[in-house]
Amino acid sequence: MAARAICCTGALLLLAFVSSSAGLSLDTVREFLTREEDTIVFSLIERARYPINRPAYDPVHLGDGRRLNASFAELFIRESEAVQSKAGRYQSLQEIPFFAYRVPFTLAPPYNFTSELYPAATFVNVNDAIWSMYFNELLPLLAKTGDDGNYAATVDSDLACLQVLSRRINYGRYVAEVKFRGDQQTYTSLIQAKDRDALMKLLTSEAQEDVVKRRVEKKAIVFGQSITSDGPIETSVNNSSGTDFKVNPSVVYKLYDQWVIPLTKQVEVEYLLHRLD
Repeated sequence: MAARAICCTGALLLLAFVSSSAGLSLDTVREFLTREEDTIVFSLIERARYPINRPAYDPVHLGDGRRLNASFAELFIRESEAVQSKAGRYQSLQEIPFFAYRVPFTLAPPYNFTSELYPAATFVNVNDAIWSMYFNELLPLLAKTGDDGNYAATVDSDLACLQVLSRRINYGRYVAEVKFRGDQQTYTSLIQAKDRDALMKLLTSEAQEDVVKRRVEKKAIVFGQSITSDGPIETSVNNSSGTDFKVNPSVVYKLYDQWVIPLTKQVEVEYLLHRLD
């Protein structure tokens, strides 16, 4: 009797998943990813307003001589996510916190978020890799040396960058779901064989990736200029060497080339490997 109930529950959950994922398509996925490019570029521009502000990332010293094993940046982000979690931010599967919380209630009005992901694979994310990449590799490229004391504003802009990068990269779960449903037979055989390399090759389109990298670089050129009413607007990578940009377009290109696209595909592969669970 119990086994029958479990089977019925599983069937109902799968039926709900199939129904709620009806609106997910290749067009909606592409639209989301393209829109996130704008948010990423603007968040990088905002962070580049401040110097590196190194004390924000050093272990916190308390007044009695004790030292915490966390930096001001980590504490700020942890507490900010706790508040946002209570406000319902992470009820949507598109948002994944860097620090997990058990929140017994939400202050936000109730909303029935649909689950467009396969239930057994929703846990997949690379937030740890995003955190490490951002602070250890991207931030030194993005921020100039110096310390202006604006630690709260600085780390708040870090949080904005981290959240949009997490949302964009972990959206690879949705990309994988759409691609799986578009060619179930091919993907199923590779998943059953646990062939990571073949899955990665199938997911990769170098031509499309190049289009994306060039587009975000161009957006960084256009968005990162100081616009005047009568001044020219630079739109070409080749002619932009003399322009003073708010964030270096080559850094945005590198971000997508070395981290955003590879990590997204890593998410896609991991999601697919659990797609038949």
